[in-house]
Parts: sequence; C-alpha cells; structure tokens
Amino acid sequence: MDNIVGSGVLAVVAGAIVAVLAFIPFVAISYRRRGGLTLWRTALWAGAAVYFWAIWTYTLIPMPESDDYRCRGLNLRPFEFVDEIRSAVAVSGRYLTDPVVLQVALNVLLFLPLGFFLRVLGGRGILIAGLSGLAISGIIETTQLTGVWGLFPCAYRVFDVDDLIANTSGALLGSLVAFAVPARHRGAQKAPDAETPRPVTRRRRLLGIVCDVVGIGLVGFAVSVVVQAVITLALGEAATFSTDEVASLAGTAVSTGLWFVVVLVTGRSVGDIATRVRFTDGVLPAWVARPLRFVTGAGAFVLLGALPAPWSLTAVALASATVALLFVWRDGRGLTGWLGRRRLVDDRAGVVSPTVDRDAARR
Repeated sequence: MDNIVGSGVLAVVAGAIVAVLAFIPFVAISYRRRGGLTLWRTALWAGAAVYFWAIWTYTLIPMPESDDYRCRGLNLRPFEFVDEIRSAVAVSGRYLTDPVVLQVALNVLLFLPLGFFLRVLGGRGILIAGLSGLAISGIIETTQLTGVWGLFPCAYRVFDVDDLIANTSGALLGSLVAFAVPARHRGAQKAPDAETPRPVTRRRRLLGIVCDVVGIGLVGFAVSVVVQAVITLALGEAATFSTDEVASLAGTAVSTGLWFVVVLVTGRSVGDIATRVRFTDGVLPAWVARPLRFVTGAGAFVLLGALPAPWSLTAVALASATVALLFVWRDGRGLTGWLGRRRLVDDRAGVVSPTVDRDAARR
C-alpha cells in the first residue's frame, strides 16, 4: 500500500513540475488554436501530465535498494493469464476480487487514459491509440527485462507478454470511451473561430498576470542555478562572497531585464502576449507608455521584492494595488490602464481609437 501511495505522490509531483514548466506555452497555444482557455481542457492537460508520470512510477517503482534481490523470469506465452484466472477462480471462487483477476484488470485500466487522452486532446483514432499503447508498454516491459537498461544485474520485475496485450487493450478501450465526450471538445485541430476576438475579462487578465509571475520566477530560478553551479565549479570553497546572494541577484537581473526588453519592444508583457491582449494607445506616447507598462507589472514587482527591507514592502503595495484595480474595470486594465487612460482589448480586434469613454468602460 505504501508503494502505491508513494508512486502516486511521485507522479503528482512530477506532473505538477511539468505543468508549471509548460504553463506559458500551454496558455499561448490554447489562445491561438482554441481561441481561449477553458477549465475543462486545462484539467485534461494537467491530468495527462500526471498520468504520463504515473505510467512510469507504477510500472518501474519501487526499484531495488541494492543488488540483493531475486531475479525475475519472463513469460512469452500469450494469453497465459486466461489459464491463471481460471485456476485462481476455481480455488477462491471470487470472479471479481481475486488478485489474479485484479492484476489483469488493473493492467487494462492503467492504459485506458492513454487512448482517452490521445483522442480527446490529440484527435488521434483507435489505430494510433493501439499502436501507442503497444509501443509504450513494450518500452516499459523491455526496461524491466533489461534491469533498467543495465542499471541492475538482472530483471527485478517480470517481463510478461500478457501485459503487452492487456495494456494495448486498455488503450483501445480508452479510445472508444472517448467517444462519450462531445465532438466539439475533442481533437487538437484549430477551432474555426480561433481568430474571432473575445471580450477581455478579469479572469483573462489575471491569467496573464499569473503567466508573467510564473515566467519571471522560472527564468530567475534557472539563471540562479546556472550561476551558482558556475561559481561553485570555478571557485569552490575559495569564494569570498555569498554565492547564494550573487546567484539570486543574477537571476533577478536577467529575468526582469528580459521582461523589460519584451515590454519595450512589443508594448506588452509575456502574459499579455500569451493571452492575446493589448493596451490601446491612450493619452501617453509610446516611449512613456511602454516603460510604464513594465513598472506597473510583474517585472517591477520582482525588482521591488529584491530590495532590502523596508523598501521590499513596496512590492506588496504594488501587488495589492494591481489586484484591487482588477475589480474596478471589467477588462482588468489595472494600474497601467488607469495611469495611462488605456483600455485592454483583444489583439485579434482591429486598431482601436485611443479615445477612451471612461464611463462606458466602467459598465
């Protein structure tokens, strides 16, 4: 039981990491191929990320902690599980709860989501589902047979051709189950109305802010790790300064600098681009409006947060003002729109006049 729970937790953690790393590309692709982002499709992709890792954790983990384990054999006789089930049920009298029956059923169920996700998210049919199930199952079984490709002296789990059959059957069954999902929610093809402008809502604006915060955080973390590694390899214990502080400063400088360049060149943050929104021209010239977009966004929040106390509290003030102003206007224009008298519009819409009717915008 502990192994099952541990494998599940590992799959969720690994899936969550993948989801965070792929978050901005996922949002950007969704707005360009589907026209927007729905909770249903987000949940499906998050589930697929966790499921991908669950396949490996449940079939390969736990690994032996040492070489002191019993080598497993292999079964190359197809459908041997039929005889095993018949013999087991004859003894136990349990058709649904016998361990041998459950073993086969779980092997089928483990690959059922694969066929489901391939049809609903990828638009692939039953043939691709079957071939994918067979290929992935084959890789897993071969990995087990070779002791994780030579990592262990011999196989610590049984290579079983019946597992290939059960897993492939599960993928085929999942592809058929996916027909229960309405056709408009299936497939990866570009939606016919993907280029139709949508209203800019507070939820969409908040999603863009989250993209900016996640993106800056990921870039900053990656840069700090690289800088820390370089300093450690170059200087080691000879370093006369705090390597953590230098690495953190480098991460902050590079990430915020990158966001500043993007805003200066495009007039939009990475989150704005991902969610396909832009600000109207307003009353300020571009050379003022674009830096203003940066100092009222996530980049400035990170810079202010890196300052020593009590100056770092200004980051809290900026974040509080941004969140509060999200609820003042329906399009969530925030500080940038308020200071520059600018509206948020969908970038698929035509050029909008800079004249802003503030009373109409508040409705």
